Amino acid sequence: MDLNTITEVRRLASADAVTKWENGFAWLAGGTWLFSEPQVTTHTLIDLETLKWPSLQASKDGLEIAATCRVVELDRFVEKAPSDGSRRRSAANVVARSLHLSKSGMRRTVGGNICMSLPAGPMISLTAALEGVCTLWPRTGKPREVPVIEFVTGNHTNVLAPGELLRSIHLPATALKKTFGFRRFTLTHLGRSEVLLIGTRAPEQQTFLLTITAATLRPVQLRFESVPSAREVKEAIDEAVPFELYLDDTHGSPAHRQHLTYYFAEQIRQELSA
Repeated sequence: MDLNTITEVRRLASADAVTKWENGFAWLAGGTWLFSEPQVTTHTLIDLETLKWPSLQASKDGLEIAATCRVVELDRFVEKAPSDGSRRRSAANVVARSLHLSKSGMRRTVGGNICMSLPAGPMISLTAALEGVCTLWPRTGKPREVPVIEFVTGNHTNVLAPGELLRSIHLPATALKKTFGFRRFTLTHLGRSEVLLIGTRAPEQQTFLLTITAATLRPVQLRFESVPSAREVKEAIDEAVPFELYLDDTHGSPAHRQHLTYYFAEQIRQELSA
């Protein structure tokens, strides 16, 4: 990063202190992306660490994850989660698998990974599959809530307005109690995900949720009131994911990503119907 472009780093006691947003401002959380390449249009960084938001807050309603929570903190939290040998650790297991994809950047923040809005963002895959809801703070007006599945709108694009801040992500307790199926494909062991699918099932209500990420420009989620048939899953994928929505880059072609989406979706369907 060309540090000559940055003329000021602001450390504030409250986000409300930013009353006017200007072109050239940028929120600074972990800084994984901000410091990875030149930001020639940015001149002022606003450090979120000084706001001292609690990283993780668990309650009977679920888990509140601050946008500034670092991946390593979430990893430690999951490691300490109680286990009774039952399905109650299903959510912890899917969190652990998603965190494994971020091992090379454990200092990065959960919110930063989501706001980057890349198709293969592991925190996007995790929080979308666990039905996460983002709390956003506009510079003017009241906070608003947006499901993670609707937050990301495309490759490196999202619903954030200029100056708007991602405050936290809430994972509901109902989602954390579900059983899950997890499938991922990558060309190399530590490479970027070409396809990542997570399925969840609520044993009591029998609802089945399939979340498709990495393969598509934005997350796609399919909901069924009971475990569907193989044909129903394929038809739902075809309806929700037109061919042009599949990502085309060096990590995989749209045709290969579509094939793997069908293949993994059926594996997850069979696993969760057992």
